[in-house]
Amino acid sequence: MSPSHAWMRMADRVATQFWPKPALYVVATPIGNLGDLSLRAQISLQQADVIAAEDTRLTRPLLDAWGIGTPLIAAHRHNEAQVAEAIVGRLAAGERVALVSDAGAPGVSDPGARVVRVVREAGYPVVPVPGPSAVIAALMASGVTTDENPAFAFAGFPPPKTVARRRWLEEWCRLQAPVAMYESPHRLSATLADLLAVCGPERPLTIARELTKRFEEIVTLPLADAQDWLVAHPQRAQGEFVLIVGAAAAPESDMLDARTEEVVQALLEVMSVRDCAKVAARITGLPRDALYARALAIKNGKSDDE
Repeated sequence: MSPSHAWMRMADRVATQFWPKPALYVVATPIGNLGDLSLRAQISLQQADVIAAEDTRLTRPLLDAWGIGTPLIAAHRHNEAQVAEAIVGRLAAGERVALVSDAGAPGVSDPGARVVRVVREAGYPVVPVPGPSAVIAALMASGVTTDENPAFAFAGFPPPKTVARRRWLEEWCRLQAPVAMYESPHRLSATLADLLAVCGPERPLTIARELTKRFEEIVTLPLADAQDWLVAHPQRAQGEFVLIVGAAAAPESDMLDARTEEVVQALLEVMSVRDCAKVAARITGLPRDALYARALAIKNGKSDDE
């Protein structure tokens, strides 16, 4: 059987599955490669009476590429409340409505969650149609999680202002699990500098750039080398980024005895957290990551119990 015949046979099979009506179909769309639209997503968009899209100008080329002629309405963060009510009205009339964002999964760092909540509160079914996701794609290619320890955290976009971003990173990067976040190209350098200051030079960082697109790059390196990687090629300052910060070191409270605490506190009076951890590691022979975490906690006036 040829691939085209197999595809048509599978399409017929999927089309005969259960497609509730009325219902809201929350459909994940490609994050770059148009071929990542799933067969089920294609049929969901074809069978919908209307597609609510974050930006109709961006969604229309995808629909045209797949031969989907379903009408579009705009559903972005500035009109989400009104569109949610309009969608409920369409569901009340017995329609199927599909919800998409510009790329990836609606409601995950994209508009859509408010529409979903309103539809659920109105008593109508919400059908997730999973598919492309930048954060999941980056995790798949990074190797930072395992089947024995699959934990990770998704933090979304860091705040744009420096002070708020530093505080935000300090909170997230304290977790003993990999932390994935998005960042825009024009703020990437500043965020890498803040990550270095917060996490120290040895913390591993995965940078995933332009996922599923022609110039896709995925690297894992120490934070100390991240800026050099970024400036090595001018095109690396462009595109969309997922950053995955390695898990924080487990607390080693038995290793950080009273004498070590005194050393760290004394060094913090005359040097930065980064330099303090470096010097304290030489004095005590203890891991720099653990000393860095303790020095940062002391500087922020936080105890180990917080």
